[in-house]
Amino acid sequence: MNVKMMMNIETILGLLLFLAFSPWCTFSLDQLLVGMTLVRDATAYGAVCLDGSLPAYHLHRGFGAGANNWILQFEGGGWCNDIPSCLERANTRRGSTRYMNKFEVFSGILSNNASLNPDFYNWNRVKLRYCDGASFSGDSKFDNGTSLLYFRGQKIWEAIIRDLLPKGLASAHKALLSGCSAGGLATFLHCDNFTKILPSNASVKCLSDAGFFLDEQDISLNYTMRSFYHDLVALQGIEENLNPNCTRSINNPKLCFFPQYALKYITTPYFILNSAYDVFQFHHSLVPPSSDLHGRWNRCKLNPAACNASQINVLQGLRQDMLTALYSFYKSSSRGGMFINSCFAHCQSESQDTWFAVDSPRIHNKTIAEAVGDWYFSRRVTKEIDCPYPCDTTCHNLIPSPQGLR
Repeated sequence: MNVKMMMNIETILGLLLFLAFSPWCTFSLDQLLVGMTLVRDATAYGAVCLDGSLPAYHLHRGFGAGANNWILQFEGGGWCNDIPSCLERANTRRGSTRYMNKFEVFSGILSNNASLNPDFYNWNRVKLRYCDGASFSGDSKFDNGTSLLYFRGQKIWEAIIRDLLPKGLASAHKALLSGCSAGGLATFLHCDNFTKILPSNASVKCLSDAGFFLDEQDISLNYTMRSFYHDLVALQGIEENLNPNCTRSINNPKLCFFPQYALKYITTPYFILNSAYDVFQFHHSLVPPSSDLHGRWNRCKLNPAACNASQINVLQGLRQDMLTALYSFYKSSSRGGMFINSCFAHCQSESQDTWFAVDSPRIHNKTIAEAVGDWYFSRRVTKEIDCPYPCDTTCHNLIPSPQGLR
């Protein structure tokens, strides 16, 4: 065996050993893969996933000037609002850490590359895994002697925070609580609590990405999402964990699960990132399958260019309802920020192509990363609202645009 071949073998063996014995983070080409941390003492506090497994997070350490700054990112992934759907969910990665990938790609707002994430690349970045089915907010249990489900999202949130505090979170100088989809909704539920946990002199702010779910009538004039959330709040014992100022001021306290009702009671500075034509809300709130039994919206759902004039008007109504729900925040929140674009998208902060890239979505020539950074560091007021569809040519749509998928 020649020397060159031996050196190649040694290099390969060294790499294999590195991968085997470096559980916290590895690099795969240009991707940062971060290992899972289980919260080992969580069961002592009743903080477990739907199936009773331990909750988890992924932490990539900050460095340099960002060593004392923290981003906590709630994972998204929908909800379960009845026993059958929760039992099904408990046997998937959405309800059990047993089925989750043990490494997660950190990109977008979680990237450690200064050229890809210029304002937050050197912060401590944490992804909180989602396994409770209620945006980290429930506190109850189902046990009929045959099946057992733990609805412990609130306790999971508390257990992860408890685990992170001695790892440096307790002395944070700057912090950002963020999340996508159901995780974005979780930021509304936990934002002010997060602020209270951290030092009083810390700069703490919150960001919701695709989490501003509307209390919207569907095309058959039913409140499908209101009914869904009502059952969710009742099943998982969420009401006691909702904003008390909101629940005291409204006839139906369960509505405070909707961000549009809770937002005005949140005192921590907030940034709302959302598409005005959010794909999830389009498909599940505005035109759920139950409201379109004959499939008249099928082609429109697959391609907005196939929508007829009447359907486009309905979609413009969805956009207008979002802007109306945000109007008071837009006008009166001096410390708030917004980026409401006109893309058919859902979650834009964790994907590099939508967060900060050459062809990223823009409003007034500003990327999402630039808008969030300008807001967080108070460089300038950032309340960006896009023109109506189809004017924005920078979108990365999740469904085909007239130009095709990007």
